[in-house]
Amino acid sequence: MLRVSVALPSGKEVALEVPESSKVGELKVLAQNSLGSFLRLVTGDGRVLRDPEDSLEAAGLREGDHLVAIAQQPTLTAGRDAFALWCHGGDRIVTWGNPSVCGDRFAIKGQLAGVQQVHAKSQAFAAILGDGSVATWGKEDAGGDSSKVRDRLRGVQQLQATFTAFAAILQDGSVVTWGDPAGGGNSSAVQGQLRNVRQLQGTNSAFAAVLEDGSVVTWGRTHGGDSSAVQAQLKNVRELRSTGFAFAAVLADGSVVTWGEAGDGGDSSSVPGLRNVRQVRATNHAFAAILEDRSVVVWGGRDYGGSFGDISVQDRLRSVQEIQGTVGAFAAILEDKSVVTWGNPNLGGDSSTVQDQLQNVRQIRGTASAFAALLENGSVVTWGNPVDGGDSSSVRDRLRNVQKIEATSAAFAAILEDGSLVTWGKPRMGGDSSGVQEHLHFL
Repeated sequence: MLRVSVALPSGKEVALEVPESSKVGELKVLAQNSLGSFLRLVTGDGRVLRDPEDSLEAAGLREGDHLVAIAQQPTLTAGRDAFALWCHGGDRIVTWGNPSVCGDRFAIKGQLAGVQQVHAKSQAFAAILGDGSVATWGKEDAGGDSSKVRDRLRGVQQLQATFTAFAAILQDGSVVTWGDPAGGGNSSAVQGQLRNVRQLQGTNSAFAAVLEDGSVVTWGRTHGGDSSAVQAQLKNVRELRSTGFAFAAVLADGSVVTWGEAGDGGDSSSVPGLRNVRQVRATNHAFAAILEDRSVVVWGGRDYGGSFGDISVQDRLRSVQEIQGTVGAFAAILEDKSVVTWGNPNLGGDSSTVQDQLQNVRQIRGTASAFAALLENGSVVTWGNPVDGGDSSSVRDRLRNVQKIEATSAAFAAILEDGSLVTWGKPRMGGDSSGVQEHLHFL
């Protein structure tokens, strides 16, 4: 047996005994079970024990060695069909959900170094690495294959995605796109205008870029790719948001300019009270704007959150702090930490069965048709379509001390205080993480 001690910077220390034939990953699991959370192990001479497959002998560990354990906060990224769990600056990403999106969860580990961001929208993932390059995986024709632009992906600062394509802002403010040309992956027609870009936003098949001067450049064949009808109004843009089919730009004076599919939020010309806007949120078919007085104005698909239906809902929307959406419903957290919902009742718009539980709410996330609310005490309340995560009864006893929740289109994942992971919803969309649980400690 080999005896080593592992200590946190706080001074908390644990003595561990492992067989000399053990691997670094096995030692790490023991340390994490004893000290909690995700840990990075560092030797006395400053070497990080990175590869869990290394033997303790190959890692240079000896009897009586002292290791420092640095706690890492895991980050959970959700795409439409799959999740990715990773640690900032790490060299490994664990994914689960739709196999066509995830691929082999360790297939790209040799390419990863110092992961900074992971982004996904639908059928592929992209990760910004420590040197500013990008690694991609998933469906090749939906952005999972970036080989044609790999040499241009240097100094990447920000990523955005449509349903089938990616766009990256580089350090010099230019933009590189790849994926399905019809989905925004071909920006050649506007490439000369994409200079000094500071923000990107995507619908299902189009991109919009905000430049440093507050103007906007768009591309893509449909769903807001053509902004010519409102181009003269797109000045001093402060923020961009999108449904699946339309864009909304908040200007510096608090007014809003919209374009794209009219019935899905692209036409706000007849919306009363749409001024002094602080921020905008969206479902797949409608927008909701929080105004300076913290009231809410909505527009877009009437059956998908673009109408309150019952006027009493609008009366209750006072002192709104945050809004989240599913495909067709909204949930708003008020200043007193209670929740108001509206929109399609089958898509999360009806929270009446759990309304008395929705107190002291800290965070809300939505799948396509269900919501999950994280309370201040670390418990979780769910409602909406049971199949898409609205029913969490099978994992309710495990949902304690939850730190964060994320959602794909049909499943939820929760990170607990001790670094463990709980998932529910459609198994194929990320609701079943049993196949990767044993790998989580190796991040």
